[in-house]
Amino acid sequence: MDDELRIVELELRYMQQQELLQELSEVLYEQQRELSALRAEVEALKKKLEGEPGLVDARQQEKPPHY
Repeated sequence: MDDELRIVELELRYMQQQELLQELSEVLYEQQRELSALRAEVEALKKKLEGEPGLVDARQQEKPPHY
């Protein structure tokens, strides 16, 4: 009887681990999708800034009023 209880306990643990593994896999998939979208957005912003350098550089080129 003791062996049977151990087997049942091991099967339950295995099932829980399988469920957790599936949840982690889904979370990882979603995070990868978000990361890919963010990378694409950063690249688009880089291209936009390269096309319009005055957006960022304008303030850097201006001298402060005391000069």
